[in-house]
Amino acid sequence: MPRLTSFIFFLAVALSIVAAIHYYFWVRLVRGLLLPAWPHRILSAVVVALALSVPASFWLGHAIPTGRSRVVLLALYCWIGFMFLLLALLVATEPLRLLAPLSQRLAGPVLDAQRSLTLSRALAVAAVLGAAGLGTVALRRGLGPVATRELSVFIPRLPQALAGTTIVQLCDLHTGPTLRREFVERVVRQTNALDPDIVAIVGDLVDGSVQQLKEMVEPLRELRARHGVYFVTGNHEYYSGVEEWLAYLPTLGIRVLDNERVSIGDAGQYFDLAGVNDWNGASIDPRHGADLGRALAGRDGSRPVVLLAHQPRAVHEASRFGVDLQLSGHTHGGQIWPWNYLVRLQQPLVSGVKRFGRTTLFVSNGTGHWGPPMRLGFPAEITVVRLLPGGEGPHAILRPVRDVPR
Repeated sequence: MPRLTSFIFFLAVALSIVAAIHYYFWVRLVRGLLLPAWPHRILSAVVVALALSVPASFWLGHAIPTGRSRVVLLALYCWIGFMFLLLALLVATEPLRLLAPLSQRLAGPVLDAQRSLTLSRALAVAAVLGAAGLGTVALRRGLGPVATRELSVFIPRLPQALAGTTIVQLCDLHTGPTLRREFVERVVRQTNALDPDIVAIVGDLVDGSVQQLKEMVEPLRELRARHGVYFVTGNHEYYSGVEEWLAYLPTLGIRVLDNERVSIGDAGQYFDLAGVNDWNGASIDPRHGADLGRALAGRDGSRPVVLLAHQPRAVHEASRFGVDLQLSGHTHGGQIWPWNYLVRLQQPLVSGVKRFGRTTLFVSNGTGHWGPPMRLGFPAEITVVRLLPGGEGPHAILRPVRDVPR
């Protein structure tokens, strides 16, 4: 019952925000422009339809994914992306729009009512065209190829025998309604071409049940890595039947790290690769809370440890436990500007590399997308994390992320 209450509250808040955004659109783009009667009625109906399309997209996204639903979902999700861009640009024009009546009050009728209306209309058109232009760029980048990036990490305690060990990080594939088998196949080919020592899938692999998606994720069986393929849960696994997925993934050759660790290397030359459940796991399923203490219990503290944790905010606990490097995703880097500023209110880092006490955190932009098939300012990526011994001080030292030749 508490979880149901929380869901109802979240749904009510989300729908209220969507309604408020579309009411603002109606005020700015319909009522405020003093349009003739028939354009006013038509555009009002369009705004209502667009508002209803947002909850419709989420309902359809949780239905059984089919080829027919994908086209409809892509169209609905595209509006969500354009919606945020249009909102940002309209809000940015507000100071200019309000300048006309302010000028009239302060300096007399510098701008008459007709000129004020003309200015308001011009700003509205500019915002709509700007959102359309940015949205088109974002759509092309979101549907384009996934970039490959490299991150070199210097860890003083890393044994020389493991110098150059590579971890290919995949996260936030969101296989499901819009990203399907062909996308997974491309990611697998691109990953295997990097000849990794380890493949780490850091959560949000799926958006749907095993029954719905097992054919789509089947290509993951072809992933190849010298020391294995590992997975930790993201929040979306808990919306998709987490127990079934944790049972199914090992049949594809993927080792689930359920608040546990494995040793990479031999008895004398190794580091620990640990993984914890998603930060929100316990709130969705009490049996699946993140437990870093359990994952690291009894380990040799003189050896390095690399942690896979879906959400960046796990880094504060990781620092207390002396983790050298945490690999995370979840944020998508923001995915579409200016969403990154809102994500920063919840997470300590949205994209890139930052030190937190004893731990260095890397947050990937993610490999797929969620919702709008769009990327603006934060390209999708597969990350090659290369571990190297040495460096000054007791902690990891990171080089900047750079492009890797394809």
